Amino acid sequence: MFTGIIEEKGIIKQIQQVSDTSIQMAIGSSKVLEDIQMGDSISVNGICLTVTSFSETGFQVDVMPETIKATSLRTLANGSSVNLERSMPANGRFGGHFVSGHVDGLGTIVRKEKQENALYFDVEIPGELMIYFIMKGSVAVDGVSLTVFGISGKTFTISLIPHTVSETVLGDKRQGDYVNIECDLLAKHMKNMLNQQ
Repeated sequence: MFTGIIEEKGIIKQIQQVSDTSIQMAIGSSKVLEDIQMGDSISVNGICLTVTSFSETGFQVDVMPETIKATSLRTLANGSSVNLERSMPANGRFGGHFVSGHVDGLGTIVRKEKQENALYFDVEIPGELMIYFIMKGSVAVDGVSLTVFGISGKTFTISLIPHTVSETVLGDKRQGDYVNIECDLLAKHMKNMLNQQ
């Protein structure tokens, strides 16, 4: 379980093709290494991945075919920046919202616009995901906990403060780029319960 509060930006050091549809990634980092252990879960651009090895300068993860197919990892290359967050400790402060690290779909940035100190994004997503969106509700975009400020058709709007722009990969995103979307966990549970009635 994560909170959507990014701890640092890591750098993809190496992507190694293991098979036609699976890869290993080596990610350079520092802060998330402070108490790292084999088997730890780390959110990489909002995707829960398992640490398979680590060193003083980074860690390695295996990525299975389904994850590559369902997320934006396939668009990364050596040198790409990624958002990193360790799983939440039981005694940790909860600053964002419940984020599982299981991506629901890909979004496409269709508008990026600066307004005073805010950076606005319109993100288009698959229509079937819109049921989970409400005004002022929560969404994780590339693992970042954000608030929904607008909804129209298959598009939602988010607003980034300067800190989020500088401390996450979202500040470098451009119109047309893909982002990983995780809908609000509580909304997904509610829909599932209603479907059972």
